[in-house]
Amino acid sequence: MDTYVGKVKLDETHYPGEDFYSDGVIEDRLLNIVTNFPEDEYNKVIAESKDWAILYHLSHLRENIVEWLPIEKTDNVLEIGAGCGAVTGVLSEKALKVDCIDLSKKRSLINATRNRKKENIEIKLGNFQDVEQSLTEKYDWITLIGVFEYGKEYIASENPYVDFLKIIKNHLKPRGKIVIAIENRLGLKYFAGCTEDHTGILFDGIEGYHNGGIAATFSKPELQQIFKKSGFSKTTFYYPYPDYKLPLYIYSDDYLPQLGDLTINQNFDRLRVNVFDETKAYDNIIKSGLFPLFSNSFLTILEGDH
Repeated sequence: MDTYVGKVKLDETHYPGEDFYSDGVIEDRLLNIVTNFPEDEYNKVIAESKDWAILYHLSHLRENIVEWLPIEKTDNVLEIGAGCGAVTGVLSEKALKVDCIDLSKKRSLINATRNRKKENIEIKLGNFQDVEQSLTEKYDWITLIGVFEYGKEYIASENPYVDFLKIIKNHLKPRGKIVIAIENRLGLKYFAGCTEDHTGILFDGIEGYHNGGIAATFSKPELQQIFKKSGFSKTTFYYPYPDYKLPLYIYSDDYLPQLGDLTINQNFDRLRVNVFDETKAYDNIIKSGLFPLFSNSFLTILEGDH
């Protein structure tokens, strides 16, 4: 069954009939905001609400993670785990067409409502494994922004993260690219007293996620091994700062931060302890040439076969 919100199509063919994942009443607030306020008033709403969830889902800074990518107007994009549409709008402005996959109908309604004037967005509701089997076209770009860490929830296998990428790779055009934004399990902020982003537990990722949880992040060498096992020989790492969620800068191996550059070391979503001065620590890490290993987040681009 297909429904429309404005010009955005929602394909409910694989929707199980209820949302199994929800952030609760905040999603109702978000739907109310995107229904009643134009996009150019979101920042005012964010400032007045003083709510991390509203900042996270509606801030224009979220778009910085993909806005710079060389997506052309002839390109088709698949956005896996589109959620409330933080980057869907900017992708649609850059691309010919954007297909989204998301399990949550409420979040997809928020996405569709905020982008209701755009004609090139289709949201496919349902579990990734069910929806991807019905995909008939190949894509120039496939994005997983804050999604890859949930791979074991998407894929039931002994090597879910490797198998996740192998499945996705089947939907790439020749020379197509997969874009992954994910936290670094060994990001400096976690050593400095920020709780792990998904579990809220101090040092959880550093200690190897002994408490379990639905998500897992990785160090740079761990990601490199996953990408290699998935069959990607060409991968490029970038380093969003302060992180991929609200990135103000995106560094690369060709343009790394210099001494004194990394001074925005705060935490928006929950209280933290302050173990040491992150700016001073970053300066010493930079002098040692180790910044790529301690970046709080990674943005990686994986290129398919030619």
